[in-house]
Amino acid sequence: QVRVVESGGGLVQAGGSLSLSCVASGGISSVYAMGWYRQAPGKQRELVAITRPGGRVSYADSVKGRFTISRDNARNIIVLQMNNLRAEDTATYYCNAGGPDGHWGQGTRVTISS
Repeated sequence: QVRVVESGGGLVQAGGSLSLSCVASGGISSVYAMGWYRQAPGKQRELVAITRPGGRVSYADSVKGRFTISRDNARNIIVLQMNNLRAEDTATYYCNAGGPDGHWGQGTRVTISS
């Protein structure tokens, strides 16, 4: 059974940094895309960053230059390093393995105070 677990959310002031980690277990392989999505109150869930097989990564325009996603294929861990955080980054962040129809974590809350 696939299990996806996030950690690392919290409260930080605008301009600060946070790092989110996600571990996927139970059958996830390097062929799976893994990424981070977020959902702010009253808004739809959106893609933040994704790492695809072969190492390709992509980011939402709103986080380019501020967020970095990295992946340890051997341990099925992805990390989202978030710098220069803004109030609009406040959301619940979800780790995903295998695309929107794949496996989701329970979410971790990120709150940016201005």
